Amino acid sequence: MSKRKVKKTMTIILSCVGALLVIAFASLFVISGIFEQPKYLEPWQKTYSQKFDDPRIRLVAHGLLSSNGHNMQPWKIRLDKNNPKVFYLYADSDRLTSEVDPFARQMMVTQGTFLEYVKIAGDESGYQTAIELFPDGGYNEQKLSESMKTIPVAKITLTKTNPQSSVLYDFLFLPDTNRAAYQSTKLTSEQINQLEAINADTGLSMKIFQDKVNIDKLNGYAVQGASIEAGVDRVMKESETIFRANEYQKNKYRYGFSVEGQGTSGIMRHLTQGLVTLFPSTNSGKAASDLFIQSARTSVGNTPAYAMITTKDNSRTSQVKSGMLYSRLILAAHRLGFVMQPLSQVLEEYPEMKEPYSNIHRDYASDGGTIQMLVRLGEPTKEVPQSMRRDVMDMIVEE
Repeated sequence: MSKRKVKKTMTIILSCVGALLVIAFASLFVISGIFEQPKYLEPWQKTYSQKFDDPRIRLVAHGLLSSNGHNMQPWKIRLDKNNPKVFYLYADSDRLTSEVDPFARQMMVTQGTFLEYVKIAGDESGYQTAIELFPDGGYNEQKLSESMKTIPVAKITLTKTNPQSSVLYDFLFLPDTNRAAYQSTKLTSEQINQLEAINADTGLSMKIFQDKVNIDKLNGYAVQGASIEAGVDRVMKESETIFRANEYQKNKYRYGFSVEGQGTSGIMRHLTQGLVTLFPSTNSGKAASDLFIQSARTSVGNTPAYAMITTKDNSRTSQVKSGMLYSRLILAAHRLGFVMQPLSQVLEEYPEMKEPYSNIHRDYASDGGTIQMLVRLGEPTKEVPQSMRRDVMDMIVEE
């Protein structure tokens, strides 16, 4: 074969390969749902709440943006039919993550994060929010799931007042969690004082650590917790079942996990979603466990500071209050240019986590208190995308 024919043949082969690659990439984008309108992001728009005439629903639409365990958004709202300024918050027991949160502690913290967002949005909108926790009494802990259906976490009463511009309001619309690496810059003493000063509840304690001894110790606990969790099949399976692989699934369910959780965005998001949809095994079993551990190591290896919220007791009320404090911490940190990521694994209460759970409480809550939140804190190296949110009307239940 002449050199000219060989060259021509190679050109044809390369053209075919190139065409196949183009087709393959285009197929991944289509499978990912690149042309699908992301309805699951609509609640993040500042104008979203304005679509509703009822001020209660407007505030609930803000609460929907708050941090919540496993992005389950486990909130139900009952509007008082007799008083247009009253509504009730219930924990949605159909959204319990019982493997990772067997005693529903994280579930109750999540109720608190919601309430604080509602409170801040109320101030901005000209509604004072009076929040009464467990107005009908506490849960029957022996029948917890059933009790959650009938016992409200909070009664919220609105009083019309003059709008009060809140320095935290604009930060409600930023992602609450950033799992990427953080810059090595430490917090100043003034910044630490500002953050720790947001806690005014004597039953709660908030502390920021950034000295090497505590950073190394907390890094160890974070990695140990992640490693243990990655090895517990039933816990990993629970997370796997709420993973949304593509845009179609995200629009259908609008809660749970997705590739954005690891900071993947842009073209890479669609390529990854297409691959995960075609090959689900890449996001399950050993592959998922290894990725989870590696992500934890990378994150804690680039963490200049930790924040910890503890309570004197572990009552349901204290759990809710710690969530309210956590929301305020997130927003105050955003205002100072910081981001956060909760490291919940070592604080979880299933049997395999018993040893590190006991040890971290021995080291940081030796007075018998309970650590409710442990979070990374620092200046971001990159922005992360917003996560899925449900339609606010899906949370409203009829009496």
